[in-house]
Amino acid sequence: MTDLLSIADLQEGAVAEILALSERTDLGRPLEGKGVALVFQKPSARTRNSTEMAVVQLGGHPVYIQKEEVGIDTRESAEDVARTLACYHAIICARVMDHRHLVRMAGAVEVPVANLLSDRDHPFQALADLLTVKQLLGRLEGARIAWIGDADNNVARSLAQACVAVGAELTLASPDGYRLSDPPYGVRQVADPAEAVEGAEFVYTDVWVSMGQDEEAEARRQAFAAYQVNEALMARAGNAWFLHCLPARRGEEVTHAVMESPRSAVWRQAENRMHTARGALAWLAGVR
Repeated sequence: MTDLLSIADLQEGAVAEILALSERTDLGRPLEGKGVALVFQKPSARTRNSTEMAVVQLGGHPVYIQKEEVGIDTRESAEDVARTLACYHAIICARVMDHRHLVRMAGAVEVPVANLLSDRDHPFQALADLLTVKQLLGRLEGARIAWIGDADNNVARSLAQACVAVGAELTLASPDGYRLSDPPYGVRQVADPAEAVEGAEFVYTDVWVSMGQDEEAEARRQAFAAYQVNEALMARAGNAWFLHCLPARRGEEVTHAVMESPRSAVWRQAENRMHTARGALAWLAGVR
């Protein structure tokens, strides 16, 4: 039994296997007659819709479960929640506040557990990012990606792990205090956004203030004021594509013009959340 809690936990070659499955249209219905639990401690538009549709496309039945219905570590322990859900479902997927809940759930059951987002990792987003890069560039090996803004977050961490796994080159541009605290070997960190985008084929950013960071909002906006992805920064990159995991706050981390430019790939990225969720769930179900 294999779980998908973090890109870093996957064996060599697993990322390539999942991406290959994500591009296939002949996966059949490996989840026919089976349930997939979708536990959401945090709400999401893309994650819920993409994952539910992926389960349906694989012949399964997705069950959306709100945090109040299971009450991880309040109503029941993380272990008991997982044991209960494993009675009914072939795969347990969860979007949680604390990554340790996922680790405990995975340790308590035999069915695969998948991370739909935690405070540490967002592997399904990273898979969609790689598929987008591959579609637009025709390769992943040597692809040059620049991340601008808060690099010590779950999306940047999973992206860094994924880039290392496939041989892509990632440069993170962040101010002091917001750099990735545990960068994989080969990932470069700089302070200057202009330096990061030189020669980049993709420029990626995320919101400055994420869910649960409202008390830090003003400090974060000041820290990232020079890290906006705008027309001038994109011009320094040349003919680069723009990426964003969404939702975006136009006028903060990215301008409206960049979001709507012909080189913006954000909607392809969003669609690929469904394709890579389908590939990942098929992989967890044993399809190779």
